[in-house]
Amino acid sequence: MEHVTFIPTVDQLNYTFGGAAPVMRIKPGTVLTLWTEDAYGGRITSRDDVASVALDTEDLNPQTGPFFIEGAEPGDTLAVHLVDLTPARTWGASTLIPFFGGLTSVPASPTLQPALPEQTWIYDYDSTRRTVTFSAQRSEFEVALPANPMLGTVGVAPGRREVRSSLVPDSFGGNMDTPEMTAGATCYLGVNVPGALFSLGDGHYRQGEGESCGTAVEGAMHVTAIVELIKGGAPAWPRLETDTHLMTIGSGRPLEEAWRAGQVEMITWMGELYGLDRLDAYQLLTQISQVPIANVVDTNYSAVTKIDKRLLPPAVAFGGVHTELRSAARSLGSINY
Repeated sequence: MEHVTFIPTVDQLNYTFGGAAPVMRIKPGTVLTLWTEDAYGGRITSRDDVASVALDTEDLNPQTGPFFIEGAEPGDTLAVHLVDLTPARTWGASTLIPFFGGLTSVPASPTLQPALPEQTWIYDYDSTRRTVTFSAQRSEFEVALPANPMLGTVGVAPGRREVRSSLVPDSFGGNMDTPEMTAGATCYLGVNVPGALFSLGDGHYRQGEGESCGTAVEGAMHVTAIVELIKGGAPAWPRLETDTHLMTIGSGRPLEEAWRAGQVEMITWMGELYGLDRLDAYQLLTQISQVPIANVVDTNYSAVTKIDKRLLPPAVAFGGVHTELRSAARSLGSINY
């Protein structure tokens, strides 16, 4: 496997899916060793930093990429296997941002209530124990939580010359903010433009399902990924595969639209894997699906439809590429694997 290392300069970071020139061309099967900046662009470093002063609203969620994948054409499938996600700092930050979050007045749903007060929490990351520590600001309460490094954004350029903010999740992937996007997972994305123009970023050291307040424990990340190309078979919505589960991710507003997109995509996938009629797949899915909420705070919400592979007969997705990439990843000696 070819191995490429890329650490972007500030000028090489991008803030959209689509509309950005590729930072480099790579071949399918390439191992990428990357660094990603946090969602704040590195501007929140202490409890004294607040969003309205520290942040540039045009430079949020910086992306590492895009990478032009040689041979990728519209209708193909890009498989991105996350080998290793290692926090790049000894701390991460989470904030309350005015008129942003799941439990405050927001521009899309305004009320007469004032914004919640701005506040920043700094979480110490312990690389030995692999924990992040929450410290309350109005009491002496403190608790160390297991870190679950993940990426908020993984995506390709949309079709039809669209340019979408890196804050937006949609059918091209983007800012899905699901804790399922972690080491050991393979993400399948439909290619919309020549070269796919694949990017990733928005590292989280820990995040609960839903990302309630709008920000996780945001932090810079060291990322190792293997990028593979599957000719044809493009999914309509992002799919994820782990050793134990199949998942689809739908995005939209209201939340039920995100749920519907993910459910329909899983029904389609079950038809591909098992030859099931859509209504039979619908009935079976009703009995076995789990639906973790990915986010209820972004420009579009995201919901995951998840099924346990162990409940069903063995089936090979995308020609068994997840198993192949998992084997290749083990040979790299990942600490997260």
